[in-house]
Amino acid sequence: MILDLKSKSQVIVFGRGIGKTLLYIVLICFGITMIFPFLWMVSTSLKQNQSIFEYPPTLIPREPTTTFYTYVFTRYPTLAAFINSIKIAGINTIGILLSASMAAYGFAKLRFKGKNVLFMILLATMMIPNQVTLIPMFIWFRTLGWIDTHLPLIIPVVLCNAYGVFLLRQFMMTIPDSLSESAKIDGASQLIIFFRIILPLCIPALATLGLFSFMGSWNSFLVPLIYLNTEKKYTIPLIIMSFKNQYYSDWGLMMAAASVSIVPVIIIYIFAQRFFIEGVVLSGIKG
Repeated sequence: MILDLKSKSQVIVFGRGIGKTLLYIVLICFGITMIFPFLWMVSTSLKQNQSIFEYPPTLIPREPTTTFYTYVFTRYPTLAAFINSIKIAGINTIGILLSASMAAYGFAKLRFKGKNVLFMILLATMMIPNQVTLIPMFIWFRTLGWIDTHLPLIIPVVLCNAYGVFLLRQFMMTIPDSLSESAKIDGASQLIIFFRIILPLCIPALATLGLFSFMGSWNSFLVPLIYLNTEKKYTIPLIIMSFKNQYYSDWGLMMAAASVSIVPVIIIYIFAQRFFIEGVVLSGIKG
């Protein structure tokens, strides 16, 4: 009997080992599939013009060159576009974290009449497609004289971010009310409770929202395309698309600019990775 139990346990352990091995193999295959387009993008940016469409295609360039990277920064206002994108994405990220966290604190921890109704209305705005409000917003910003400025790319994003409010509100609801109640007994105001107690506990959710916000602003194409007319005010997506016209696409320049454009996102993700998964998971525990 003892031998049978040992053999069964060994079979179970062996089966679990095989299952984990197969799972790792599947995940590695998916990882290679996901990273291959990025490797091909970098490879194309290092090839010479006549080697981009050669057959059979090669992943490793035979004669690598950085000519396209030189052209991107010397013949086009790519550096100005980088500065514009970093400015817009940075302001949007900081503004969203501040405004969304304050609104989320009100919906999660404060008690006032009509709170749930207002929250449902806020969530309902997420169901309205951006295309519906595109023309009214353009007319409004033209009246304000904001066309060909960065303000239409910043103000609406900072002040109207229902997803950020929802994400942080879900996270804040997991924080025990006893912490804020104890602070109230000690004489702390709502601002002190918010900045010294609630926000430090929301770092995982804030890091997650900050990463999403930065990537959304950094990759935004339609809104800058509509509001920006001057090339010096372009963002990175507009500069990349300027290498493509109706009859010809300069794939080497496009791949070089795209390869450089993903560097800030990768750096931010590396720093925020420790909080990213935790923020996504804990934000949906309690609602």
